[in-house]
Amino acid sequence: MALILWFSEHWGEFLTALSEHLILCGIAMTAAILIGLPVSILIAGRERLSLVVVNGISALRTVPSLAILAIMMPFLGIGRWPCVVALVILALPPIVINSVAGLRGVDPDLLDAAAGMGMRRRQILWRVQAPLAASAMFAGVRTSLIQVLAGAALAPFIGGGGLGDFITTGIGLRDTTRLLAGAIPIALLALFSEVAMGLAEKTFFGAGSRR
Repeated sequence: MALILWFSEHWGEFLTALSEHLILCGIAMTAAILIGLPVSILIAGRERLSLVVVNGISALRTVPSLAILAIMMPFLGIGRWPCVVALVILALPPIVINSVAGLRGVDPDLLDAAAGMGMRRRQILWRVQAPLAASAMFAGVRTSLIQVLAGAALAPFIGGGGLGDFITTGIGLRDTTRLLAGAIPIALLALFSEVAMGLAEKTFFGAGSRR
């Protein structure tokens, strides 16, 4: 009841925080996809380069989200854009790793057959490799989205706003209701996104698709 009453009294404040959270995540995911997929396509055909890049970007997964946010502060200051950059860094590893694995995992016999049919390298990439690797690419985006939605909860630590504001304020004031007003919507967003992306993955790539 206390939480319902809080929402009724702070609905406008909640909607503002929710929109900030979604904007942060939307910009970060768009940037990560626009960076991650082209990079993956460029390096997938180069074994040594792809190994170096994948190993390097995998190391980012070991760095805590809060540490990434803190590292942004000396270079970009505080506010929304340092948060976006940090979230992009958080989102890139699953996209790149999955995409490179998907592209390199295409059966070489299919590539040889396509070459034997007279297809050029670029045609093989776009007509054979990319379609067959699309499921793995999508799975990387799916994983990144969940991580970004959760990671954006830390944005208030460098002035990024969003639903995490309620969590940090609730902790500071020992206000459980305010804390839950931020934590529960973030959890629901992550859950909804996971279900929606899972359904989309099955719809477009079949029940056998995997992360």
